[in-house]
Amino acid sequence: MTTAYVLINCDLGSEEKVISEMKSMEAVVEVHGTFGAYDILAKVEAELVEKVRETITWKIRKIEKIRSTLTLMGIEGQE
Repeated sequence: MTTAYVLINCDLGSEEKVISEMKSMEAVVEVHGTFGAYDILAKVEAELVEKVRETITWKIRKIEKIRSTLTLMGIEGQE
C-alpha cells in the first residue's frame, strides 16, 4: 500500500467545497480542514504509487479553488 499526505492551500472560504469534492475521490481515505500554514490535510492511499500520483496530479491539483499543494510520501515499513 502506498500512502501520501497532501497539504493544501485553497482560496479563502472555499475549504468546505474543496473538502466535499475530495471526499468523493476513491483514493482519498481521509480529508480534514486544518489551522495553520495549510487549509486542508488529505490522506491518499492506493496499491500502486502510480494511482496515488494520478489522484494527486490529475484530480486533487485540478480542483478549481486549490492554489497549492505539498505532498509527503509515506515510507513503507516505517509505520
